[in-house]
Amino acid sequence: MIFLTLEHILTHISFSVVSIVIIIHFLTLLVNEFVGLYDSSEKGMLTTFLCLTGLLITRWIYSGHLPISDLYESLIFLSWIFSIIHMVPYFKKHKNYLSTITAPSTFFTQGFATWGLLTDMHQSKILVPALQSQWLIMHVSMMVSGYAALLCGSLLSAALLVITFRKVIRIFGKNKNLLNDSFPVDEIQYMMEKSNILRNTFFPSSRNYYKFQLIQQLDHWGFRILSIGFLFLTIGILSGAVWANEAWGSYWNWDPKETWAFITWTIFTIYFHTRTNKNLEGLNSAIVASIGFLIIWICYFGVNLLGIGLHSYGSFTLISN
Repeated sequence: MIFLTLEHILTHISFSVVSIVIIIHFLTLLVNEFVGLYDSSEKGMLTTFLCLTGLLITRWIYSGHLPISDLYESLIFLSWIFSIIHMVPYFKKHKNYLSTITAPSTFFTQGFATWGLLTDMHQSKILVPALQSQWLIMHVSMMVSGYAALLCGSLLSAALLVITFRKVIRIFGKNKNLLNDSFPVDEIQYMMEKSNILRNTFFPSSRNYYKFQLIQQLDHWGFRILSIGFLFLTIGILSGAVWANEAWGSYWNWDPKETWAFITWTIFTIYFHTRTNKNLEGLNSAIVASIGFLIIWICYFGVNLLGIGLHSYGSFTLISN
């Protein structure tokens, strides 16, 4: 009873704090001069991280297993990973370009887990026989960590696309003779490369230089986070294959969850291939990563909606009137 009460308190504290952090982020977007607000939001995310850590430890103690056995627990674990990703630049004293992504991701993930699922799904249950294995921690934790990192990296790539296309559209809009022309991706990339050469030749305006730095940082952090996420996803799939062989007698069964995990892995394999090709990196790799964002949610949530297959214990029911 004490553990349940503590879990309830930690859940509401963490969600309340991250809600305040979201409000602070909106204020800092409107008024950049409020440096103190930025520091407060970072401390708020640290508080959220500590509360989520305490929540997971509390649930682990009274349930007897790592709390990643169902959708509710995996969502809480996912929001915890988001908060960890958020704190990395903060502790390294780097400018936190991830905060606009990780803070809302933590908010919406935990909000959906807390308020979007039936209350019965919040209760810890005895593990089904298929999950009573030492591979549970390795497989599920790696998969969820991979999803979190890939989602953050994909959103950074999507932000890069938005900034790039807005800049290109603004350039094209200044010339009325170009309004009726069509510009394929190759031409846009050519113009962006040309603008980079001009930027290195002439002293840029502060506004353009800031955008250039922002695009470079988005690309840099996006690639690093996607690399980590891809590594976690690969380990998760391999450990899942070994576990499947022990539980079901086959390394691969083309279960819907397995199939979409493989599709997700393939999409990001294509992403890293485009990064190695100088003619495809940049805009094309960002497009692939943005597509990967949708694929991840299909793998993580879409398959659970079906409630079929060997991973059917991960299905969920929404709150109904």
